[in-house]
Amino acid sequence: MEVDPIRDLEKIKEMKKILKSRSKRDGLLFVIGINTALRIGDLLSLQVGDVLGEEGQISPAISLKEQKTGKPRRLPLNAAVKKALSDYLSGRPGCSSSEPLFPSRKGGVLSRSQAWRILKQAGKSVGLENMGTHTLRKTFGYHVYKKTGGDIGLVQKLMNHSASRVTLRYIGIDREAMDNVYLELNL
Repeated sequence: MEVDPIRDLEKIKEMKKILKSRSKRDGLLFVIGINTALRIGDLLSLQVGDVLGEEGQISPAISLKEQKTGKPRRLPLNAAVKKALSDYLSGRPGCSSSEPLFPSRKGGVLSRSQAWRILKQAGKSVGLENMGTHTLRKTFGYHVYKKTGGDIGLVQKLMNHSASRVTLRYIGIDREAMDNVYLELNL
């Protein structure tokens, strides 16, 4: 199933609130995913040590090697991610740096299907039917594109895409632009 970015900032705020109220882990999953554009496999493979410095403070950035591309990435952590990490890790004192950042309730790492269910359910709560784990990545790209006044080159680079046309289609700009032509013509 093809998913779309979340274009409405209010829906993003609502989802964040819903997920955080369910569990700090679920809220953190949403906040890191939507603020870093990590693919779900990379997101779920994060360990506590990936986000904490040697002295136990939150790192200024996450460095990793993308599973899909094998490319190294360094992702600075913004204030929203740092706050979510601080809230989450304060409830897990003494956790080891090798522990998964997103543990499942039964032990081990949260699975892709569990993450999908968590996000899908929260999406439905705010009226989003077409929601999945890839929605977070697409939402990041869409809002960066809008915030930068349409700098597709920057979005392409941030998303590690090979072509700008792929990025535009990926974040739903082509479809949105075509729909707007029909809606605004009114001859």
